[in-house]
Amino acid sequence: MGHALSTWGDRMWNFAVAIFLVELYGNSLLLTAVYGLVVAGSVLLLGAIIGNWVDKNHRLKVAQTSLIVQNCAVIICGILLMVVFQFKEQLQELYNGWILTSCYILVITIANIANLASTATSISIQRDWVVVVAGQDSSKLADMNATVRIIDQLTNILAPMLVGQIMAFGSHFIGCGFISGWNLLSMCLEYFLLWKVYQKTPALAIKNGRKLNEQKEEDQELKQLNVHKELEGGQNPMESSQLMNETVTVAKPDSAKNRGCCFQMTQHLHTFKAGWVAYYNQSIFLAGMSLAFLYMTVLGFDCITTGYAYTQGLNGSVLSLFMGASAVSGICGTVAFTWVRKKFGLIRTGFVSGLVQLSCLMLCVASVFAPGSPFDLKVSPFLDLYSHLFGDQTPLPEADHSVTGILTGEDHGLAFNGTYIPPAEEMPPLQSYMSVGLLFAGVIAARVGLWSFDLTVTQLIQENVIESERGVISGVQNSMNYLLDLLHFIMVILAPNPEAFGLLVIISVSFVAMAHMMYFRFAFKRLGRRLFLCCLPEQKLEAESPSLPSTV
Repeated sequence: MGHALSTWGDRMWNFAVAIFLVELYGNSLLLTAVYGLVVAGSVLLLGAIIGNWVDKNHRLKVAQTSLIVQNCAVIICGILLMVVFQFKEQLQELYNGWILTSCYILVITIANIANLASTATSISIQRDWVVVVAGQDSSKLADMNATVRIIDQLTNILAPMLVGQIMAFGSHFIGCGFISGWNLLSMCLEYFLLWKVYQKTPALAIKNGRKLNEQKEEDQELKQLNVHKELEGGQNPMESSQLMNETVTVAKPDSAKNRGCCFQMTQHLHTFKAGWVAYYNQSIFLAGMSLAFLYMTVLGFDCITTGYAYTQGLNGSVLSLFMGASAVSGICGTVAFTWVRKKFGLIRTGFVSGLVQLSCLMLCVASVFAPGSPFDLKVSPFLDLYSHLFGDQTPLPEADHSVTGILTGEDHGLAFNGTYIPPAEEMPPLQSYMSVGLLFAGVIAARVGLWSFDLTVTQLIQENVIESERGVISGVQNSMNYLLDLLHFIMVILAPNPEAFGLLVIISVSFVAMAHMMYFRFAFKRLGRRLFLCCLPEQKLEAESPSLPSTV
């Protein structure tokens, strides 16, 4: 229940903040793009540091701190947005608009802090607490991961619908107030639920094989033991006391020095480097990389694919149905994961999921060459970018749609990056939708394999990473995911016109293929030829899956 509340609030905020930023900046995507870049860059740079902080501190402290920071940041950001929406014209007149610009910067900064705190919460709860609560039961861990993912899928649909309706029938001001109020109530309830789970699971109080208070006691015993050794070494009490005083006086400059900015920066850089080195040395490095490579794709229900669908004549109603079908497909993949894992084992589940995903994505490749596709190699993918950068106002050549009979006579449609969009009363015949239909059929069907594969790699990380490194490895994994996600946006920026979308589809499928090739290498290294066996007895399955590591 606590995860459902947390995810619901996250999904509402992530959906609404993009709309708020577009509305604030005069229906421009500039603030949204800046926000996305700041968020991705922050997680990329700070992922390992956040994960290291999760590893070094008490579980309850980490969960409660990240929960409070995240929700308070959203509440403050919501209140600030309410003020801006209410007094935008007055703020714009103060100091030539610099007050309003400062508000924009403050909103993006606080929203980024909320996202970083959400990342810490996700690493702590989904990658650490879940493993401890499951104990050494791999099947229970798989069921808990699947339940968490189903909650994510459902909230990803329902939460944006709720806040969208509130803003549609109310206003953006009311939407900000609703989200702030929700996070305030949710924070209190989540805090209580975290405490209850912590009380009912004594294992959560033990980290790296020891309780935190036991670790402090051992440190004190070591200090006392050092003093006794100095006394036994022939020093009298007066000399030892003088030596201790000298040690204290010498330690003071060091402690002051340690608090300096340069030292702290060096420590963070060391943590960043150590986290990436530890990630590279993990036995599941190739599996983690394969998951990250799946983010280098335009074959998802994000703003890019949605924008392309609009250029091909699909309206919002049809797209909403496709999004619903995609969510159902993802839930089916999540449910299938638990069954396939019991039947074939965890590592084979990832292999089977990869084959399913790649097979379904062949429909997307076919859509590039199907009737109605705007794909045209005669149009340079970089022509639209070149015209924007160097001021060339020459219109882009239009893709040839003569095979579908769309372009006839004098039309009054719209043009988006050089692609013709027919008006509603002149929609093209059914065959012209074959390309976009195949595209979305492949994307929706591939969700079964995608989410099953995601759960497989998640559990492999949980089971194969030692407890003392679980946070930092998960943080670096998030950084890798954001890095490949950034690269896919850069790829779209370089080739933004719809005529080049087919090329982006082929590149995306190529990255998916490389991802599963890396996973195949990982799986074959672990199982050898046993990877191709259809089914194994339950005893062999248990021997195949390693026990959950809990100590260094």
